[in-house]
Amino acid sequence: MSTPLHVLIVVGSIRDGRFGPTVANWFTRQAEQHSGLEIDQLDLAEHPLPLRLTQTPAADTAAVFAALTERFANADAIVLVTPEYNHSYPASLKNLIDWTSEQWRAKPVAFVSYGGLAGGLRSVEALRVVLGELHTATLRDVVSFHNASTLFDEDGDLKQPEAATGAAKILLDRLTWWGQALSAARELQPY
Repeated sequence: MSTPLHVLIVVGSIRDGRFGPTVANWFTRQAEQHSGLEIDQLDLAEHPLPLRLTQTPAADTAAVFAALTERFANADAIVLVTPEYNHSYPASLKNLIDWTSEQWRAKPVAFVSYGGLAGGLRSVEALRVVLGELHTATLRDVVSFHNASTLFDEDGDLKQPEAATGAAKILLDRLTWWGQALSAARELQPY
């Protein structure tokens, strides 16, 4: 594939005091070093969507929705950076999925999770069920940070990066493979 693969990295938490931007920025730096990728990071805290889905959204919602729709439509692959809240993913991610469901179809989705002892993995498993309904191809490989707040320094760098950097490389290699394959398939025959 001669054109770069467009990867949308979504920061899923919108809570005050969230740790998501630290994790997302670290992963984005890893992705930017991977050849053949064009990276677009989307922070949901900067693009608020109302909880109520309407046929005719208000003008301010319509503008946010149009911008999100375009970014998802342009994406060849998606990475969700998700915390684990109460054994699942944040409501902000579910709201995003519901607003933009059609733009996910026939695209690979990878996960970077973080949290306490479980490292956000229960969030990932819950998301797999929802994303399967949208006809995505979720990757088995995950980058997961257990007790995440203790792993990063004040500059947002990992104190011991070797294992996570290796996991990120594997995830990005597989995401590239799936992204190229599904992009070619969508060109050959729209989904």
